[in-house]
Amino acid sequence: MSSTFLAWLTLIGAGLLEIVWAISMKYSEGFTRILPSVLTVAFISISVYLLSLAIKEIPIGVAYAVWAGIGAAGVSIFGIIIFNEPSSFSHTACLAMIITGVIGLNLLSH
Repeated sequence: MSSTFLAWLTLIGAGLLEIVWAISMKYSEGFTRILPSVLTVAFISISVYLLSLAIKEIPIGVAYAVWAGIGAAGVSIFGIIIFNEPSSFSHTACLAMIITGVIGLNLLSH
């Protein structure tokens, strides 16, 4: 496997962990619950570390946008599913634009 392919896998993993830490932060209830708080800090640390590895191969602007896009879209989707947060056509359309932008950045960076 090429180092660029591995960097993209690493970046995707970092983005997925961003979703995990954001959800664990919700469960930490403002860092008042110990286990979710510890998990939040751990997942943030791992996510940022993986991002730092990915930017060795992927331009920082692209990598950060993809990382943040995965996190933002993922947290929004899980918020709707897990926490019954409101959703509308406009909300869904904006999420689709984020996802489309992440895919576009990936395709254009090769």
